[in-house]
Amino acid sequence: MTGKPQKPGLAARSAAMRLLNGVTADGRLLSELIGAGALAALPPEDRARAQRLATATLRHLEKADRALKPFLRKAPPPEIRNILRLGLVEICEEGAASHAVVDACVEIANRGRRTRPAKGLVNAVLRKADPEAWRTRPPARLPRWLRDPLVAAYGKRGVAAMEAAHAAGAPLDLTAKGDPALLAQKLGGTLLPTGSVRLTDPGQVSTLPGFVEGEWWVQDAAAALPARILAPATGEKVIDLCAAPGGKTLQLAAAGADVLAVDKSADRLTRLTENLARTGLSARILTADALEVTETAPAILLDAPCSATGTIRRHPDLPYAKDGSDFAGLIALQAQLIDHAVTLLDPGGRLVFCTCSLLPDEGEVQIEEALARHPALRADRDALTLPGIYPNWITEEGGLRLRPDRAPMEGGWDGFYIACLRRTD
Repeated sequence: MTGKPQKPGLAARSAAMRLLNGVTADGRLLSELIGAGALAALPPEDRARAQRLATATLRHLEKADRALKPFLRKAPPPEIRNILRLGLVEICEEGAASHAVVDACVEIANRGRRTRPAKGLVNAVLRKADPEAWRTRPPARLPRWLRDPLVAAYGKRGVAAMEAAHAAGAPLDLTAKGDPALLAQKLGGTLLPTGSVRLTDPGQVSTLPGFVEGEWWVQDAAAALPARILAPATGEKVIDLCAAPGGKTLQLAAAGADVLAVDKSADRLTRLTENLARTGLSARILTADALEVTETAPAILLDAPCSATGTIRRHPDLPYAKDGSDFAGLIALQAQLIDHAVTLLDPGGRLVFCTCSLLPDEGEVQIEEALARHPALRADRDALTLPGIYPNWITEEGGLRLRPDRAPMEGGWDGFYIACLRRTD
């Protein structure tokens, strides 16, 4: 006897639900869940759809909760709340046919022993989904654990602008191995003032012209700035600490530097090795803890482990999979890494420190305190004045603060903090 045929789209929606539950209930990142095989049983099209639906729902999670609240007399169980969130976002944000989504979400509820009693609730609430009212609502707000410190740093208006940028998602930025203007012309992209090439509707990345030939690599426009600020000379030795997955290493190698790329994760360095082979670039690879490196160099790039709060446009799961409890350890590690990097720096050398974080404790405060600990260091503001960078983004202690809402081009960029420190002794 054969089983009942599965309704179109049900497998992808069910998988998206499992991803949502993994993030919101278990505190796991989407990348971790997918890497552990959460979508492995699905065909490629359903895998892509499940990931897209889960990502969209997380991007608009708090907005969905506000929209659902008037129709719920009490808080539903977490699994039912996620079914409602998923259905509402697919109808109101993704523009899917309401009847198909409602039918699928009721079926998902019906298949679970704990969710089956609430299938009538799912049906009743999702039938009230109103795309017009949805469009008038403000973007999703960050959870309080993250929103409160950001409001303290940037004010409510600044954080609201960043939340709008998070809701808009992110385009695809590329770094060219050669001439970025020629790459932009070849791909029909936009050449940004900072030198990155932006694509707004790229499709499958690996099928784009020049991928196989190694003419470019994917790298957010903000993430491409630290290597440009370091600006190595041809043949200059550069140590790239915490290098994986390696976009900055590729930039340094493409500039002709003699690069030592260091990271303690062999798995993450595998991706760098693959990209070096694809692009025909070379760098020395060292699998080691950055704090154990003893080689010295006139130029060091330290992309320190951080909260990654600047990447929420691309990773909307982060605010729901984390709660900030690991930040103190990260901040302490960043200070250790700065202090160790200074010991590796040749006299007269320069250190570029960066984090993909929006939190001042992982940027402005780190550099202010590092300058106090190391009197021989000075912040090089001139190194930060690249095309496309506004002078008022340079902060009091001499670093560069980038925010997702703060960019002179369409589509924004990730939140980043970058500082260039020079050794003067």
